[in-house]
Amino acid sequence: MATFIKSAARSARWLPRITPRSTVSGKNAFSTSARRHLMATAGFTESQLMVRDAVMKICSNFPNTYWQQHDQTEEYPKEFHAALAQDGWLGIALPEALGGAGLGISEATMMMQTIAESGAGMAGAQSIHANVYATQPLAKFGTQEQLEQTIPNIIAGKLRVCFGVTEPNAGLDTLRLETFAKKQDDGSYSVSGQKIWITCAQVADKMMLLARTTARDEVKKPSEGLSLFCIDLNREDHRLKVSKIKKMGGRAVDANEVFFENYPIPGDSLIGKEGQGFKIILHGMNAERCLLAGEALGLGYAALSKAAEYARERVVFQRPIGQNQGIAHPLADVYMRLEAAKHATYHAARLYDASKTDGSIRQEEVGVACNSAKYLAAEAAFAACERAVLTHGGMGYAVEYDVERYFRECLVPRIAPVSREMILNYISEKVLELPRSY
Repeated sequence: MATFIKSAARSARWLPRITPRSTVSGKNAFSTSARRHLMATAGFTESQLMVRDAVMKICSNFPNTYWQQHDQTEEYPKEFHAALAQDGWLGIALPEALGGAGLGISEATMMMQTIAESGAGMAGAQSIHANVYATQPLAKFGTQEQLEQTIPNIIAGKLRVCFGVTEPNAGLDTLRLETFAKKQDDGSYSVSGQKIWITCAQVADKMMLLARTTARDEVKKPSEGLSLFCIDLNREDHRLKVSKIKKMGGRAVDANEVFFENYPIPGDSLIGKEGQGFKIILHGMNAERCLLAGEALGLGYAALSKAAEYARERVVFQRPIGQNQGIAHPLADVYMRLEAAKHATYHAARLYDASKTDGSIRQEEVGVACNSAKYLAAEAAFAACERAVLTHGGMGYAVEYDVERYFRECLVPRIAPVSREMILNYISEKVLELPRSY
């Protein structure tokens, strides 16, 4: 399907008509009906709309009951991952020569938004998230042998990927990572250290690992001496330990601490040049911000749709509560916030894609746009999810109405992969030219 989308977009022979879906009755708990989609679609490209329509159809097979159950049992949504892999969606932004669709981050962002908006929320998005963005540095800097061995299998769903960067003692200070990959006489490496908040490490076959290969006090710049590896995760090896973290939201997808103790990895797992890993990984970070912004938007629209539906149907004092401006106005405000964040998000995605061929677009401009989009979308999603719970009143606290799950999950894009405060620092320094505060 993803390959068809690419060819159809080129020939412009088919443009799907996006029509509103039937609304859900708030009286039926655990409803499996499709909801009406609120987002205005004017201005999107043909390929983005095709992606939206096709992914919606896949997601329609996974109703809210599926995600409620997986959230409560903390079970990985393997059926959902397999369904997307079957139609080639895990390769949406990967090269056609390796079996991908060859589309851009603009289309990938639309895919991630559609997944979250379907009711899958952040859990559904995170089940495939790293397969889309963490593979970007690999696709750009990997050797032909590395690409042929990994990318087609990732697209087919045979391999799953996680992203190993964050550490407990470094947090957002990536240049102070302590996990060390020591080169051995035979060219292999021995890894020791700890990573934290690693999504899908319980089920992933591969990890994109950022580790020091030269001590920080032995390099001229702190950004030097870090290297990127694509490694196998052999959870049967006693030198590797994966420990699950119990968390507030997105429980269908695991988050973990990963411990390495002289864990061996082959020399050919190195991506690009040794010591250049930080520069290489930046290629995936801006893409990740776009995707996460899209996921936040999807979550926000899903919550707002639920809230508006409930406000239309819930009768108190012999009138629908949505007739009260105290309910209606905050929901209208949330809608406008989401629409504004939508424009910022897809502007950033367009810049990211265009910068690959347009030398006049500076990477700093892309960084500002991607960080701004992530910030605005996360804030809009938080406002929407909070308002959805409040609109439902006491029932907003009940599992079967879904909004409590959305509210638990909406904190993720505010915190990860970079906090709102660090984005404000970035904009203050890069755009306003204010003194650096950290």
